[in-house]
Amino acid sequence: MSQQPVLGIVGAGQLARMTHQAAISLAVELRFLADRAHDPAASVAPGTRIGSAMSPDDLRAFAEECDVVSFDHEVVDLETLDRMEAMGVTLRPSSRTLQVVADKLEMRQALGSAGLPVPPIEVVRSADALQKAADRFGSMAVKRTRGGYDGRGVFLVDDATQAKAAAGPYLRDGETLIAEPLLDLRRELAVLVARRPGGQTVVYDPVETLQVDGQCRQITMPAPVPGEIARLARELASAAAETVDAVGILAVELFEVDGGLLVNELAARPHNSGHHTIEAAVTSQFENHVRAVLDLPLGSPDATCGAAVTVNVIGRDSETDPRCRLEQGLAADPGAHIHLYGKTPRFNRKLGHVTVCHDQAAEAQARARAVADALGSLEVTG
Repeated sequence: MSQQPVLGIVGAGQLARMTHQAAISLAVELRFLADRAHDPAASVAPGTRIGSAMSPDDLRAFAEECDVVSFDHEVVDLETLDRMEAMGVTLRPSSRTLQVVADKLEMRQALGSAGLPVPPIEVVRSADALQKAADRFGSMAVKRTRGGYDGRGVFLVDDATQAKAAAGPYLRDGETLIAEPLLDLRRELAVLVARRPGGQTVVYDPVETLQVDGQCRQITMPAPVPGEIARLARELASAAAETVDAVGILAVELFEVDGGLLVNELAARPHNSGHHTIEAAVTSQFENHVRAVLDLPLGSPDATCGAAVTVNVIGRDSETDPRCRLEQGLAADPGAHIHLYGKTPRFNRKLGHVTVCHDQAAEAQARARAVADALGSLEVTG
């Protein structure tokens, strides 16, 4: 690696944009493989290559410009990545880690085999298997194993008839789905782990995530859970990172249920559940991702305030642009931290986020929601 390593990020969304901001302080040069020139990171960073993460030629050409290649999403040509890695390209996380994390079935099987608690599932490849799952679970979530996010590719159904209506087209296309029971959740939690290639690991405090229709709307730090649950959440997150041999940030989403915690999903990249760390941690998730994938000493994940709440700015429609309401947002609370992603507004699209740090989570929540409302966000419920 050269003295000034070039870090490549496949994808140029808001996660890449915030990683770019963190890299500037470390004098790390970032380059992006972007689908479009107006993607959030591509629009602010030089050295962007326009191309597809599903194109072998685009991936190989991009990797030639970089010392290390990382990712801001999992929708990548994994077979090409595997071949590139075999030829000496440094991928962090590795193609194997991405393979496990990007496939919900493989992820659940890997975690279960390692002894981590996960929800029960049925593998669905046919209408008969879907009926079997409905007979076992009743009300359930049917999920595509690849490609879904923010509630997309997840179908909440009450019986086999609803399940077949929702999942039938995917089964006819030959997809493998998984089904799991709708659990009685106390809350949803998330824990971020930063891990270097040699295994050095730091773990952030658990947060509570508020989901609306499968989309994260709010993050509360610290999670309002007993110390024993917080300790267990950190232990499970560390174990998950070791299980999938994560390098960089791994986000571990957990269900709190009667009897403890279940590991729900993983994301091998910076994650919405860690946006509060920009202001509320000694080292943000984005800086620690840069450090980890370049095999540099990790920064402290400790909190810098008693509590913090991050509220996502979600598009109301195609007309309400938070960039045009910035003055109102800034005026609403001079102590709030506003991050806008430069994205064209449309209904239910993540356009930015607001973080407020305070001694009390309730006060931080009220203030962050007020600023998000001033920016024109959909109202947070719950």
